[in-house]
Order: sequence, then structure tokens, then C-alpha cells
Amino acid sequence: MLLALASAVLYWFFAYDLARTEYVKLIALYTMLFTMFYQLVKQLKHRPKLLTYLAFGFRAIFILAIPNLSQDFYRFIWDGRMILEGFNPYLHTVQSFIDTEQYPVAQALALRDGMGALNASHYTNYPPINQLCFVIAGLFAGKSILGSAIVMRLLIIAADFGTLHFGKKLLETLKIPSYNILWYILNPFIIIELTGNLHFEGVMIFFLVWSLYLLYAAKWQWAAVAFALSISVKLIPLLFLPLFFQWFVKRNVISTELSDEKSQKQTTAQKKMLKNTSVKLSTSVQHDKYIKWIPAFAGMTRLVGFYLIVIITTVLLFVPFYSSAFINNYAETVALWFQNFEFNASIYYIARAIGYSFRGYNEIAIIGQYIPIVVIVFTLMLTFFRKNKSMVELITAMLFALSFYYFTTTTVHPWYVATLLILSVFTRYKFPLVWSFVIILSYLAYVNLNKADKSENLWVIALEYSIVYGVFIWEVFIKKAPAITEAS
Repeated sequence: MLLALASAVLYWFFAYDLARTEYVKLIALYTMLFTMFYQLVKQLKHRPKLLTYLAFGFRAIFILAIPNLSQDFYRFIWDGRMILEGFNPYLHTVQSFIDTEQYPVAQALALRDGMGALNASHYTNYPPINQLCFVIAGLFAGKSILGSAIVMRLLIIAADFGTLHFGKKLLETLKIPSYNILWYILNPFIIIELTGNLHFEGVMIFFLVWSLYLLYAAKWQWAAVAFALSISVKLIPLLFLPLFFQWFVKRNVISTELSDEKSQKQTTAQKKMLKNTSVKLSTSVQHDKYIKWIPAFAGMTRLVGFYLIVIITTVLLFVPFYSSAFINNYAETVALWFQNFEFNASIYYIARAIGYSFRGYNEIAIIGQYIPIVVIVFTLMLTFFRKNKSMVELITAMLFALSFYYFTTTTVHPWYVATLLILSVFTRYKFPLVWSFVIILSYLAYVNLNKADKSENLWVIALEYSIVYGVFIWEVFIKKAPAITEAS
């Protein structure tokens, strides 16, 4: 009770009495909250109902708060109101209206000042289901920034309910302790970054977990639709698409062979009877290969069907916004994350320092163009050279693919780690949980926003990643803990 009450008080201070430039206060509050969260889960993990009530009670504390660690929500509000006014948000930058003294939405100047010059100067990159959330906020609170924030916050909380529901069901089906979901739902990182700061990773995660649950329940067509909805909130699940290959193709062969043991025994007996007749034995072997080929073909057909449903659903969701300029603008905005923006990176910063030593300029433009290629190659290696036939193995492959992307990319905002955290609850790996704690160190960069030197403190980033990489290497390469095995 004391831990719960103390946590509630600290969340209130976090929501209503903190600026992101108050770094010491930020770190102190977050450290205390994380310590209390860890103790609550460890002591009360077998009372999940109580911890669930606490998790959503803590979220309720933020209902009337304006996000204080991120200003992205101002752009969310702008996009939603633009659509309601009949504008395509993918075709116009905010600054293009302000420069010509046009104010197409209510509170235009306040929204522009809130989001900042950098955000206002670029085209939006938020996919259509994300835009739908922004539109809903505009419908219910078209002239109030706080009102819009409240509506979006309620949508994110609703998504967390969905993640809790399907995440718990999937854990139970896999015979993994269902209290694992508490490492996500009760985590102060999730409560602060998603509910507090209005990042829609929570909605994307809901659709992703729902999709995985449907897939395990053999409802792959609906799983594909849910997966497309996840992509249409945030594009990051696109990275996971190749990893489904073994689930549909190789897993199908094994399942068919195991379920047909009687037929296999008969085939083996027939081979023994015909062992002296080479021609007949050859025919029997060919027939055996044909039996294996049939389920493999069926699995490949389902895989193609899964991909087609995902692609078609995603494209249809983008169709209302389509124009010749849309593709160029959207591609240009997405490219910025690889060739223009730098924040809280790790391996990229090392590569940049090496590049500076002999080139000395614009390393992001050179290194950034190779990052997507390296990530795709690594993901394909996981697809074809790692065992991904069970649901736990598939989710673990997703965890590794996304971790590799974040380890190599140029930009890692704190809320990105939310997807790693939800994937980790279905595996034996805890490095994303550790990262969800130390990621708060990256906010030191905002202390320098109003100073001449706006650069990040690389010593702090080095401390963050030393801890993350240390735990990662220990868990993946050194520790010999038994892998989680799912129910048959």
C-alpha cells in the first residue's frame, strides 16, 4: 500500500510539476518510480488483478496533463484538424501555412509554436490509422489543445487494455507465466512515455500482439489484417514481415509430419518390405518426398496469402490520401530518419567518429544510406538461418531484428523501446526491461536545447549503452538459461 501511494504521488509530480530540462529531478523521480515498480511486481506478481488496477490507476493520474517530455502531440493535433478541414496532411508542411499567414485550423499558431520549427518544416510521416486517432481527437476537441490531448490519451489507454487482454491470453496459451505482461503494463516507462507523452506505439503494439494471438490461434487471415493495422499506426512492423516464412512453410511441414505418425510408420514398414526391390524403393522414396512437398506448398500458399492481405489492407488504408505528390513527400520524410536526424545512437556514433577521422564531414548522409541495407540483410539471415518455427522463436527473432535495427540506426527516441519491451515478455530476455530504465538518461540532451552547444553528452550515451550491451551480451552469448518452450 505504501509503495502504491508513494508511486501515485510521484506520478502526479511527474505529470504536473516537471519540465524535461530539469534533468536531476527527472532522473530522481524516474529512478524512484522504477524501483517501486520492480518491487511491486516482484512482491505481488501472483496478485495480477491488484497490479492491473494500479497500472490503470497510475495512467488516470495523467488524464489532465499536457505532455512535458515530448512536443510531438502538437503535430498530432494539427494533422487531425487538417483532415477535418478537408486538407491532405501529407501534402503540406505546417510552416508553409504559417509563412503565408494562413491559419487553416484552430489554434494554428499555438500548435506551430508547440511542435517547434523542425517538426513544422517537414511533411507528416504518421500512417493512416494514426491519423484516424488524430481525427477522433479533432472531432471531440477541435478547439482545445488539452481536450485533444485527453481524447488521444484515452485512445492509448484503451489500446493498453487490449494489449493486456491479448498479451495475457497469448502468454497463457504458450504456458508462460501470465504475470510477465506486468513488466509492460505496470512499467513506469510505458505509463510515462505512452500515456503521459502520447506516443502511439501503444496502439501499434496492441494490433501487433492481437495479430500474434490470432496467428497462434490459426486465424492467419485475420492476423494479417491486424498486422496491417499495426503497420498503419507505425511502420516498424514492416521489418518483421520476412520472419513469418518459417512459421508458415517449415512449421507446416513439421506439424503435418508429426500429426501423421501412423502414415509415416506405414511408409517405413513398406520400405522395409521392399528393401530388395530397388525400383520400388525408389518410387516409395519419391512418394515420401511428394507427401512432404504437399504441406510445404500449402504453407507457402498461406504465406503468400498472408503477405497479400497485409499489403492490400495497408495500401487500401493509404488510398484516401493518395496523390502523385504524396509518395514523394512521404518517402522524403521517412528518409530523414536515416540521413538527417541523429539522437541517442550507439554503433552509428562510433562509425561517425571513425568517418570524421578521415573524411570529416556529413557522415550521416554516407553511413545512413547503408543502414537499411544492413538491417534487411540481418533480418533475412534471421529468417533463413535461425530456427523460427514456434511462436516463442518467432517473437524472439522479432526481438533480435528490432534490437539490431535500434543498435545500428541514427535515431533512438526513448519511446521506441516500448516495442522491444512487449516482445521481451514472451521470451527469456530482460535487456529491454533494463533499457526501459536507463533510456531516461537520453533526456539529458534537452538540457542543452537553449544553449549554444546543443550536442548530446556522449559520456552519458556511452553509460546507457554500456549497460544495455552488457546485459544483452550476458543474456544472449554468455548466460546458458533454458529457452522458453511453448505448449504443443
